[in-house]
This record gives sequence, C-alpha cells and structure tokens, in this order.
Amino acid sequence: MEDNIISSHAELRKLYGEPLGLAVDKERSELDEYSRAFLALSPFAILSTASSVGIQDCSPRGDQPGFIQIIDHKTLALPDRPGNNRLDSLSNIIENPNVGLLVLVPGFGECLRINGSAKISIDTQLLEQCKQQGKLPKSAITISITEIYFHCTKAIKRSKLWQPESLTERSILPSFARILMAQIDPNTPESEVKKVEAFVAERAKNQLY
Repeated sequence: MEDNIISSHAELRKLYGEPLGLAVDKERSELDEYSRAFLALSPFAILSTASSVGIQDCSPRGDQPGFIQIIDHKTLALPDRPGNNRLDSLSNIIENPNVGLLVLVPGFGECLRINGSAKISIDTQLLEQCKQQGKLPKSAITISITEIYFHCTKAIKRSKLWQPESLTERSILPSFARILMAQIDPNTPESEVKKVEAFVAERAKNQLY
C-alpha cells in the first residue's frame, strides 16, 4: 500500500490536473454582499483548529440564523456557547491562531469556506452583541479573514443532506449517554446509565445559553 501513496505536488497535479480558472478566481479576502447574506441565513458552522504541533480538531457551532457576527468587512465573531469545558478549540487557538470555518445553510447546496486568524475575546460590547435569551457567552472567537469563498453544491447533492428521505431514525443507535457510558465502562449499572441520560437531557434542554 505504501507504494501507492501520492507524496509530492507534482504527482498530485499529474493525477488531477490544474484547477479551473473559476475555482481559483472566486477566492476573496473580505466579505461582500453575497457572503454577508449567506452568513445572515446560517444557523450552523464547523470550526477547524489545530494545536501548536498540528493536532487537528473540528467543532460544531450552532445557534439562531445570523449567529456569526459580522464586525467589519474583514472580521467575524463566533459566540462560544456553553459546552463540556474540554475547550479543545479555544486551547488550540491560544497555541495556533490559524482556523477554518465551514458555514452551512439548511436547504442550500452551496457552503461558505472561511480561513483566517482567530483570537479569544471577552470584550463586553462584543459579548453583548452575542446575547441570546438574556445570557452572554463567556467569550467570542474573533476571526480575521484571510480567505473566503463559496463551495459548489456537489458534496451536498451527493449526500442528499437536506432531503427528508435521507433522515435516519435516531432510535437506530443507543442514546448519546448510553454510548458514552458503554465506551467509558461497559459494566456500568443500568441505574447509573439512566442517571447520566437524565443529566445529559437536562443540559441539552436548559443549558443551551
């Protein structure tokens, strides 16, 4: 298998060829009316970060449409809502500010790709802009845009992501809590599993903000 690995840019281009001019020319370095409108519609994004030694992490970010704040033509702010306090993304940003953001809009085949440099802000005015249900986030991730461009519909079309017939019954797998407890200790008593299920359900219902 190791004999069949692509390990150089020359080999890669020989296999795939050169990109279409449109794919290269679409890249921008700041927001325009179209990317602003897309961000205003989006309730979900995936944040990619890496540690100082390059260990990657991807984190889902979701809220009301338009939750990604537009500060100016080059700067975005992403509120950091309550989570599990692993702080993977935030810890990585302290070590390595380079981030990527994949922005989705339900029903749209296109997505918006953003690369830039991130910081963790606790500016009170900014946090006030991110308030939801009367609650402020503890911090916000500001992203200084270096690259921004729209991605075509092929991946979403192939996956049929937004098609109702693609939805999977949640009952096909155990609950989130049951999976966690099985991974941590397969011998966890059922009574304890139910306590964890109740705990997880309560947090998902009452600790969104």
